[in-house]
Amino acid sequence: MPSYSYTARAVNGDVRTATVTATNREEVVAQLRRQRLSVIRVDEEEKISKRRPGGIKNRDVIVFTRQFATMINAGLPLVQSLDILSKQTENKTLSAVTRQVQRDVESGNTVADALRKHPKAFTDLYVNMVAAGEAGGILDTILLRLATFLEKNGNLVRRVKGAMIYPAVIMSVAGIAITVLLIFVIPVFQDMFASVGMGLPLPTRVVIGLSAFLRHYWWAVLGALTALAVSLQRYYKTPAGKLVIDRTVLHLPVLGDVLRKSAVSRFTRTLGTLLSSGVSILDGLEITAKTAGNRVIQDAVMEARASIAGGETIAVPLARSAVFPPMVISMIAVGESTGGLDDMLTKIADFYDEEVDAAVSGLLALLEPVMIVFLGVVVGGMVVAMYLPIFDMMNAVK
Repeated sequence: MPSYSYTARAVNGDVRTATVTATNREEVVAQLRRQRLSVIRVDEEEKISKRRPGGIKNRDVIVFTRQFATMINAGLPLVQSLDILSKQTENKTLSAVTRQVQRDVESGNTVADALRKHPKAFTDLYVNMVAAGEAGGILDTILLRLATFLEKNGNLVRRVKGAMIYPAVIMSVAGIAITVLLIFVIPVFQDMFASVGMGLPLPTRVVIGLSAFLRHYWWAVLGALTALAVSLQRYYKTPAGKLVIDRTVLHLPVLGDVLRKSAVSRFTRTLGTLLSSGVSILDGLEITAKTAGNRVIQDAVMEARASIAGGETIAVPLARSAVFPPMVISMIAVGESTGGLDDMLTKIADFYDEEVDAAVSGLLALLEPVMIVFLGVVVGGMVVAMYLPIFDMMNAVK
């Protein structure tokens, strides 16, 4: 028998929310009317729970946030605003989540408490900023600020991913090309050379050996690559492994610089947005650490939080992490001493957004010739190795 959650109003005006089991929606409505309750909403729990919050994209949340802010600024009540959003949101999963949030707000919960029940749709940062906005009576302002933050953070993530996808695609194409040559092309030359019975140069023998190994032991190569990928994935899930890999990634040439600058930009913008919205420095640092995306950054931020809790400054533990540049540390220290840390963090984030753009452009400009040279050396080397015996045959004929 399916479960239904309902919101209804009693004779004395109290709003009640609960869950009951019934054969259909009409039976639930009949039960509520027998209890002299005015039905506001009835939803089947199973249909809601089957929808995956993972289907909510960042763009959906941004549009939801901006529309919510606009309606609140126009004077619409919270419940009515949420009802409109649930009906006009194109994403079905977000629409279902919004209806649940609306029911919770109708039953007396704050918007932040209602959002907190859906962590896969609304992050800790989102919920804490909404809570600060409700407490300060500036929810519409906070929502607009939050939408701007999500847009800039989303753009940053897309730029960094784009920089990492490009070399991955090129390497994949190169791997496919080399595999096709070794499995299908090289054996043709091998048969031709075997029919002549001539001695082969060392480069030709190496390429033919690689071809024979791949054709006979492809399963071993595939198994080894799969085992390596699974092992790395499991190792990364351990605290020590995540720390080692994240630290190694930050020290990679060129790419490490992009990731380091993007981490600084994300940290400063997230913390600056939280502080300017009225979230406490300790809560802000804890939320920022969770959204850092890198264990080295996370540990540095949590160290800074412990430092502040002990009455010290935020700049010293960040400097010890060796991740944040001296300019960032100095600007944060100045922001702490002048009481304008949130404004200083926002300025740092704006500066490093431009730095990330420059670093990504530099990375792509460097990768293009490197990839061309790599493909030329590997593929061209294989072709030359197979043509060396043909040149020897031509010289012998002369």
